[in-house]
Amino acid sequence: MLQSHKDNLASLTVAVLDVPLKEASRFGIMNTDNSNRIVEFEEKPKQPKSTKASMGIYIFEWKRLRSMLVDAEKNNIDMSDFGQNVIPAYLEAGERVYAYHFSGYWKDVGTIESLWEANMEYIGENNALDSRNRSWKIYSKNHIAPPNFISEHSEVKDSLIVDGCFISGKVDHSILSANVQMKLGSEIKDSFIMSGAIIGERARITRAIIGEGAVIGNDVVIDGTNEIQVVGYNEVVGVSNEE
Repeated sequence: MLQSHKDNLASLTVAVLDVPLKEASRFGIMNTDNSNRIVEFEEKPKQPKSTKASMGIYIFEWKRLRSMLVDAEKNNIDMSDFGQNVIPAYLEAGERVYAYHFSGYWKDVGTIESLWEANMEYIGENNALDSRNRSWKIYSKNHIAPPNFISEHSEVKDSLIVDGCFISGKVDHSILSANVQMKLGSEIKDSFIMSGAIIGERARITRAIIGEGAVIGNDVVIDGTNEIQVVGYNEVVGVSNEE
């Protein structure tokens, strides 16, 4: 990207990624000419003219950026937002603004569906995001928790299990965050379970996001086959006050 910025003698280069047309209205969209020079910027357009979505990654020519910010401050012009203010100001001034097409992995998790997809893409053999790539490590919080306990009644397949989990059920193609409890006979498939959640006996969860500290009662069925299901933080489902 930096080399592309230099080659184009650009004042500003914006990293872009082609997204499905049906999702383009969620993003800032860059319309370019044949040389990838940006000629128009549309912030979350209802009818997008292209599918080049801004990734929110920029390279600026520092002297020009500083000059524009100083002038904006003198004239009381708001330049606090890249999409709303900075990029339009560059285009209006006739600056050389270019798009750089990124071809690696990137995911915007601004919707429930995309958040679920990002987690599912992290696990399995043919995952889009390779957690085993030593040249591109993903660092996370180190939970101080006891080792996982997986009972003799359990079955775990294609899943990521974080420290402190107690498993006495079946887990298939899912992520269990730290200190999740799965009671006897429970089943989780294609789901993301956040820290400290408790899954009751014989509960069945499919294609869902279960929030931190949530409690799912015995025999509860959460089925996201048609639409990803969400249980919020500390939410209690299927447990009476007497239990």
